[in-house]
Amino acid sequence: MPTREEALALLRQWNANESLVKHALAVEATMRAMARARGEDVEFWGAVGLVHDLDYERCPESHPHEGARILREQGWPEDEVHAVLSHAWGLGSDVEPAHTMEKVLYAIDELTGLVTAAVLVRPSKSLADLTVSSLKKKWKDKGFAAGANRDVIAKGAEMLGVPLDDLMAEVIAGMREQAAALGLDGSLAGQGG
Repeated sequence: MPTREEALALLRQWNANESLVKHALAVEATMRAMARARGEDVEFWGAVGLVHDLDYERCPESHPHEGARILREQGWPEDEVHAVLSHAWGLGSDVEPAHTMEKVLYAIDELTGLVTAAVLVRPSKSLADLTVSSLKKKWKDKGFAAGANRDVIAKGAEMLGVPLDDLMAEVIAGMREQAAALGLDGSLAGQGG
């Protein structure tokens, strides 16, 4: 299994867009926290979180298939490749999430984007004071972060058998662990945007 450093290097090799890198870091942080909470392999889940959108910047039209090809060429294990393919189930991939880790990735990918957007419009620009109730208000506003596919998030929560509020709370908590690296620690407060 590739190390975190190898996964991060591969991600950066294929992505110059810092927003996409931060998205991968947000997914990684959440995957690690959720793996820990479930007694699963934190490194495995984290690596998949880092590379799940590996190909998106350069090959959005063939995402996630190009990413899967790259990972196979790099010698990544097939279970990690399968997870990358399954995170885009129904959105360019016909590979359905089968294992818990794949279902978690499917459920949180879009949700991390919604959380990020919700934090960036707060005066504090900090994950520290984002609540589930505040996030739910943003969820209900379909015009807010319209790119965050709420149907996928809801379907993912259903697949996991968890209430949406609980999934939101887990994602917020997971992202808080890396708030500084994500630029969501309040350091952007007062800078506009």
